Amino acid sequence: MRQSTMKTILKSRSNRAIAFIACGIGAASLTGCQVDVGGQTLPSAYYLQDDIQYFPAGPEFKLSKEAAALKAYKKEMAESASK
Repeated sequence: MRQSTMKTILKSRSNRAIAFIACGIGAASLTGCQVDVGGQTLPSAYYLQDDIQYFPAGPEFKLSKEAAALKAYKKEMAESASK
């Protein structure tokens, strides 16, 4: 009789553990976290309430200041060499 009581206790403990793990997995799947899958960022569950950030397009050629400085330097060097 004692053997069957132990089996029942162990069985109920394992059932509680399985139920607890299942609840944990269920709760984790219902949270709205942002996920990265295969290089693609999927939105959170709250993306409709997020504030929209706008970043204006920058220049197509990223080094425009450096190119202008180089052109001015070459022009200055040509003028100083011709004097």
